Amino acid sequence: MPQSEEAAMWFAAVYRAVQEVPHGKVTSYGHIATLLGYPERPRQVGICLKHLPSPTDQPDARYNGDNVPWQRIISAKGVISPRGAGGAARQEAALAQEGVQVGRGSLGERTVDLAMYGWFPNRLPSDDDESEDEV
Repeated sequence: MPQSEEAAMWFAAVYRAVQEVPHGKVTSYGHIATLLGYPERPRQVGICLKHLPSPTDQPDARYNGDNVPWQRIISAKGVISPRGAGGAARQEAALAQEGVQVGRGSLGERTVDLAMYGWFPNRLPSDDDESEDEV
């Protein structure tokens, strides 16, 4: 999907950041954008995840749905974003496999309790590893 070197770098940065979200936890599109230094880009994070290659369509892709836990990224309000037919249900099922309970909001939207399952560090764990290497 990326059309330029800059876009390719952004997609890769998003995918690497999403890989750091721990099993059984969720975070928001906006938090990933903030961790990458671009708090104004939560929608661009969503676009990257929308275009994450399928492991069956592109098994040799460096990043795909098998090695990037896309299901762990939800809205800042704790809502699973609606997407194409069955997408939100697929995300709910993937989260349930990790032990994340998905509830229903007053309008039937799928919700996750961010107080219980949220992951909102100030830095990516890999950033901490890099700063330790510099010491």
